[in-house]
Amino acid sequence: MANPLKLATRRNPLRVNLPGPEPNSSEGIVLAITMTEAAQAHIKSQLAKRGKGIGIRVGVKTAGCSGLAYVLEFVDSAEAEDEVFEYGGVQLIVDPKSLVYLDGTQLDFVKEGLNEGFTFSNPNVKNECGCGESFHV
Repeated sequence: MANPLKLATRRNPLRVNLPGPEPNSSEGIVLAITMTEAAQAHIKSQLAKRGKGIGIRVGVKTAGCSGLAYVLEFVDSAEAEDEVFEYGGVQLIVDPKSLVYLDGTQLDFVKEGLNEGFTFSNPNVKNECGCGESFHV
């Protein structure tokens, strides 16, 4: 099994100065999200079928019974304020507001029997609703 925690290259690293003890670096703490090779392969395949696009946008929106839900959409171009991570030629694009909720998350693509889809392993999640559609941090 390949290491799914490969480091990504970033166009504009988001640096956040959190309250409390000063970080060791004057640059602050760098937030990140990772993607497995299975997710990379699926996104590449879907972009090829679509015939255009640079990657996928991952975000959160207010929804569901627990408060937040994940949002995925194809991206043809990134916005100036977006955080861009690149894994194996696939760009994973996150807006700065969503990145705070997604920091440390790993995006995966899994196939189980007849079902397939993206899964999120988010260390920030405190609660999820019973149907699994929304979460709370």
